Amino acid sequence: QMQVLESGGGLVQTGGSLRLSCTLSGPSWSSYDMAWFRQAPGNEREFVATVNWSGTSAYYSTSVQGRFTISRGDAKNTAALQMTRLKPEDTAVYYCAAGRPWTEADGQTENGYSYWGQGTQVTVSS
Repeated sequence: QMQVLESGGGLVQTGGSLRLSCTLSGPSWSSYDMAWFRQAPGNEREFVATVNWSGTSAYYSTSVQGRFTISRGDAKNTAALQMTRLKPEDTAVYYCAAGRPWTEADGQTENGYSYWGQGTQVTVSS
């Protein structure tokens, strides 16, 4: 059974930076794409970024493009989300997910991912 564990959330001021980490454990983790989603209070969960299993391809939502960077670790069972120039509207619970999306579009929706972490809180103060 695949397990997904996030870490690195916290409180940061506007304009600051934060790095989230995600670790997969279980069978066949090396063949899974990994992604970050987030959910703010009262909102639906939304796509943030995704990276393919080899770490060679990544996609971002327009709201974080140019500010966030997703990467795959050397061992390929980890992924990190480096967040810079944070804004109060980035405040949310951030979820790491792993899966095998069928298409590029599928990889930017929840349907593309079978395994989810419990989430980590990111709060950006104004």
